[in-house]
Amino acid sequence: MAAKDLLINEMIRVREVRLVDENGGQLGIVPTVEALKMARERSLDLVNVAPQAKPPVCKLLDYGKYKFELEKKTRESKKKQKLVRMKEIRMQPKIEVHDLSFKTKHIKEFLDEGNKVKVTIRFRGRELAHTELGRKVLEKVLDLLDGAYVMDRPPAMEGRFMSMIISPGTKKQPKEAQTEQTE
Repeated sequence: MAAKDLLINEMIRVREVRLVDENGGQLGIVPTVEALKMARERSLDLVNVAPQAKPPVCKLLDYGKYKFELEKKTRESKKKQKLVRMKEIRMQPKIEVHDLSFKTKHIKEFLDEGNKVKVTIRFRGRELAHTELGRKVLEKVLDLLDGAYVMDRPPAMEGRFMSMIISPGTKKQPKEAQTEQTE
């Protein structure tokens, strides 16, 4: 629950609340007026931390400090989240070798940065009759990558486009390669 959604002090409009003191001790069910009086005596705020409960749970605490701690926690959780972006590389089925290696180098860079990559082949005119050429180009891209990646979606046609999605990860080795490494 966000700090701005909390009801404090006189904003709490119920007859009685389940009161928790600043140390976490249960004070039982208390009339709201008495709880407010206790908060003022201790120079604290009465904060409704669980409004959905019957009766609502209120806590005696310093609201400014509590709000700061909540904001700090949300900032920390946002820092830990990794934002994965989808990058797209477009090619044609009759791409030259140099162009293919150049675009594959960019795909490697995107994967190393932790981004997913959508590799798309665009077919124009009569090229649409030879979709196998596009599939071969995508297979060449995978061969050139030869690094750590996971195929999220294999090559598939979408109208005039054939695309596949790959993401960073560890590529599974064939069984022969695994047995050679262990010997």
